[in-house]
Amino acid sequence: MKNTLNIMAITALMAGPVMAETVNGLRTVDEFDAIEGEAERSTALFEEMMVVIGHPRCLNCHPVDNSPRQGMDMQMHEPPVVRGEADFGAPGMRCNTCHGEQNFTFAAGGGSIPGHTPWQLAPIEMGWIGKSAAEICAQIKDEERNGGKTLEELHEHNAEDGLVGWGWHPGEGREPAPGSQEIFGELTKAWIETGAACPAG
Repeated sequence: MKNTLNIMAITALMAGPVMAETVNGLRTVDEFDAIEGEAERSTALFEEMMVVIGHPRCLNCHPVDNSPRQGMDMQMHEPPVVRGEADFGAPGMRCNTCHGEQNFTFAAGGGSIPGHTPWQLAPIEMGWIGKSAAEICAQIKDEERNGGKTLEELHEHNAEDGLVGWGWHPGEGREPAPGSQEIFGELTKAWIETGAACPAG
């Protein structure tokens, strides 16, 4: 009888709900299901979004000044460049002077030049470097500072925009953003559906 009970317990465990998972350092939406309060769950979801937002793949192109950063240590861009008009660089030194339509891998020595169309800085209103999760959350919800996007359009941007997606395909020699764009989009959607709550300041 005892052995039968043990086998039944093991079988129940094996047949239980599929466990949530973490993918390349980013938790999936189902990992937050156990949080009962909607506001608390929403805040936790945004904090998980910050794992991506706060990664150098994203921050390097979201400076609060006029100079992009590069590398995991977020050093100033070399050669020196500036934001310029419309966030595409200065005349004679536009972003696409060096950055093509796709990543360019060096034939020898490893490494690559990142590329995508378009290739540009985020508007200065969307600068994130040095800001808290609470500040960034309030900023991306504010249509006057997020390019006029509704929350639904913000979800579409995070889930489908190609330049956002570049962060997970940054080319030879670069660490990709955590998780995947699909998971980031799902986190964004769940955050919105639970009230788009922001962490405390």
